[in-house]
Amino acid sequence: MRVDRRAEITPLKLDLGNASGRMNMYNKEDIRDRMVRTVDTVRRTNPMVGSITNTVTINFVANAQLAVGGSAAMVYLPDEAVFLANAGGATYVNVGTLLPIYEQTLPRMVKALHEAGRPWVLDPVAIGIGSLRTDLLRQFKAYKPGVIRGNASEILALAGLWGLDGGTDGSNVRGVDSTDPVIGAKAAAVSLAKWTGGAVAVTGRTDLVTDGSVAAFSHGGSHFMRRITGSGCSLGGVAAVYATAASPFIAALTAVAAFNLAASRAESKADGPGSFQVAFIDELYKAAAEDIANNPFDIEEV
Repeated sequence: MRVDRRAEITPLKLDLGNASGRMNMYNKEDIRDRMVRTVDTVRRTNPMVGSITNTVTINFVANAQLAVGGSAAMVYLPDEAVFLANAGGATYVNVGTLLPIYEQTLPRMVKALHEAGRPWVLDPVAIGIGSLRTDLLRQFKAYKPGVIRGNASEILALAGLWGLDGGTDGSNVRGVDSTDPVIGAKAAAVSLAKWTGGAVAVTGRTDLVTDGSVAAFSHGGSHFMRRITGSGCSLGGVAAVYATAASPFIAALTAVAAFNLAASRAESKADGPGSFQVAFIDELYKAAAEDIANNPFDIEEV
């Protein structure tokens, strides 16, 4: 989430109003207006969002969701997961540290989400490192998450697992870290977004968010994001909060913008990763809707 460069992109008009939530012809101000409304709606309504997430980062995910105005509910049992799928405004599913019970929990949860028409966010953490993880992620293809959030290597591997264009046959993740550049996953992200009818966020030095017809490049962030655990997981959790109030593309872009803004501000106040994490939650909480929407981003047609 750290700026390397600014992509030289021709301004594009987009249409955010069609039934699928996909982008056609409108301008960046319309996108910003929708981002402002998304942030304000979440803070006004305090939507409940259920999460099954990486056990290493549960606390950080919940605190980030609370900071932006959501209500966090973290579960792992199958019956509780199905309850939250139906009761929550959206759900975040992260396969980072799988427990044996998840073989029952996750398929039941995503099936319930799909049948109820509830938005959900998938984070395919560490894809490719085990058979249970691979089997679960393969099953998720049929349930079409609204937002997929991952690093470049995860997005490439997920597109490959699902048999989509731009994907790789195997996974290049190193534990939970990417070995591929964000731009290298652009084609895979577009294919995934077209398949799901939602949006894909590829996070890295400059973040990419696409709905399959356009791509947004969000700038900002901090080098400290790579020095704390859970920055990507918490982003996925926040995207789920915003998904209660916006289309997948706007939800993902708003979450990315909020993180890039808060991280930039927190870096100026931090002495190291520990103080940065505390300052980051504070800045996420304090960020004005207009400031989030005005965090720099570029748009291009794909």
